[in-house]
Amino acid sequence: MFGYVNINKKELTEENQKIYQSFYCGLCRQLKETAGRKGQMMLNYDMTFLVVLLSGLYELTDSTESFVCGLHPTRKLISRINEATAYAADMNIILSYQNFEDDWRDNRSYSKKAFAKMLGKDYTRIARQYPRQVQAVENYIDELGKAEERGETNIDLISGLTGTMLGEIFAWKEDIWAEELRCMGFYLGKFIYLLDAYEDYEQDRKKNQYNIFVKTQRESGQSLDTFSKLLLTSMISECAKSFERLPIIEYADILRNVLYSGVWTKYEYNRIRRENKKKK
Repeated sequence: MFGYVNINKKELTEENQKIYQSFYCGLCRQLKETAGRKGQMMLNYDMTFLVVLLSGLYELTDSTESFVCGLHPTRKLISRINEATAYAADMNIILSYQNFEDDWRDNRSYSKKAFAKMLGKDYTRIARQYPRQVQAVENYIDELGKAEERGETNIDLISGLTGTMLGEIFAWKEDIWAEELRCMGFYLGKFIYLLDAYEDYEQDRKKNQYNIFVKTQRESGQSLDTFSKLLLTSMISECAKSFERLPIIEYADILRNVLYSGVWTKYEYNRIRRENKKKK
């Protein structure tokens, strides 16, 4: 994943910041238990959001523990772990594995191939436990590669590949919430893909690498910022609609902070950076 689905600390209460951090720490510790220290290296905010979402929706019972982190040895932290933490850790691993394999195929990065090999046994186990989700990730990597190779210009189509994949990951169980979770994941996935393209626009344009905005922005007749903001707003609005239809009470303030504010922090950072470059 891309690490865009994060909180906006400035607009979140101190209490909720601590709760969110405890979920983040819980996921980190679960990754270590699942795949060792190499698993901890895969930790990201996107899967932390998924843990909080599923915990609130399914009203899961948490196990909390005070511990000392090697990165922060001067103070004790709290970790919060439940069934969704284990699931998100597994999804974190399969996404990381496929990302490493993709880098190996595209760039012949031996370091990434080595990382993928280290996760091989974990990947095989997870594929047996969650075949639907793993198949969705594998299909995504394959279809995205083909779309980029042919220079796809259909924004809905190419961003929808990420959306479909993330929708299957959000649908933890085949139950009454599955379709709404798929819908939420679909639009959040499209948002993530487009935000990643927006962030990489200048670099991809200079290197003549595939980027959907390089392919389509000129045809829109609008500036990149205006064009991308309209698309991103549409995607996250649909995602938020699905979220609001879910009967989530606990952690709802944290989740709303992410969806209505946190996901925009990277966009604003890149927009301001681009404006400052123009002024120089």
